[in-house]
Amino acid sequence: MTAPRNTHIAMFSIAAHGHVNPSIEVIRELVARGYRVTYAIPPQFADKVAEAGAEPKVWHSTLPTDDDPDAWGTELIDHLEPFLTDALQALPQLVDLYEGDEPDLVLYDITAYPARVLAHRWNVPIVQFSPNLVAWEGYDEEVGKPMFEPLKQTPRGKAFYETFDHWIRSNGLDITVEDFMGRPDRCLVLIPKALQPNADRVDESRYAFVGACQGDRSAQGEWQRPAGAEKVLLVSLGSTFTKQPAFYRSCVEAFGGLPGWHVVLQVGKFIDVTELGEIPANIEVHPWVPQLAILREADAFITHAGAGGSQEGLATATPMVAVPQAVDQFGNADMLQALGVARHVPMEEATAGTLREAVLAVAGDPEVARRLQEIRADMAGEGGTARAADLVEAVAGVVARQP
Repeated sequence: MTAPRNTHIAMFSIAAHGHVNPSIEVIRELVARGYRVTYAIPPQFADKVAEAGAEPKVWHSTLPTDDDPDAWGTELIDHLEPFLTDALQALPQLVDLYEGDEPDLVLYDITAYPARVLAHRWNVPIVQFSPNLVAWEGYDEEVGKPMFEPLKQTPRGKAFYETFDHWIRSNGLDITVEDFMGRPDRCLVLIPKALQPNADRVDESRYAFVGACQGDRSAQGEWQRPAGAEKVLLVSLGSTFTKQPAFYRSCVEAFGGLPGWHVVLQVGKFIDVTELGEIPANIEVHPWVPQLAILREADAFITHAGAGGSQEGLATATPMVAVPQAVDQFGNADMLQALGVARHVPMEEATAGTLREAVLAVAGDPEVARRLQEIRADMAGEGGTARAADLVEAVAGVVARQP
């Protein structure tokens, strides 16, 4: 499809790898198809957005960043309040940024609350991008109410819901807090359907699974299996919850000198390699690595089971050991284990012996390999970046045809 003349698409997200990375290839594809795309993002990701061909609309956020993961706290309300607080202060900034440059279509990450308000204000259609699981029919009764009803009885919970409800209604929307957060008008689900719990009960008139939207990662660097390495293991806890020196020491103990194995250990920006003690010759340690390039060569993957890492493991048919750290990672770890492609090892059980046994078990199991090949084939049929862009274009085309 040729982009309708002068069609302006605006994307909204937060400054977090797990929320920007899933959308960026779709944005790149829309730009390539001739759309003008702006991307409202804090300054930390402005260059990444510009590299994809979109125009950064830079706003300033109050959310904790990847540099300070401990600021998120430990309770449910600790994870909810910052997004609302940020939305309240972000909305005026975004109104000013788009004054006189209002888009024809709004795209938004699940965390970008102001986008839904702005689309209503501008009277334009809106499409959500979800980088993790979505609600299914029965979700409210099975998960939502047991999780949130007790919260509503606490002082902080009551204040959160009252403030959120007032903000929604003061901006002209007639919708509950639960529906605002959890029921988008339409949504592209940027994960493989295999990672979605109760996928058979998801309303596909509202949610479209497009799978992983992975592009050319060559700019991140390549990686080659060292000569003589019979097996390769990648260990990565992602980009945020990486301050785990004891865990990394367990990995060094578990795999250091293990015959035939070469280990790539990504430790993030918070770890000084000297904290890990003597590093055996078969282990390389880095703050960051080109993950997908290594997974294409890897025989096993110890992962925190974030949505990005989980789908990259599936896309490369790499057996996994899931050691989740936070939020959706626990559910992803359970899903990967249920799929028969991973072992879920809770962090408190992640000793050197347990990790070594789990990696050797999944890497040597032909049934794990068979299931991974099946899932990879299914994922290839979901369409990825091209289908996601097609679905966005279908909405943009309707907009363009309106008088």
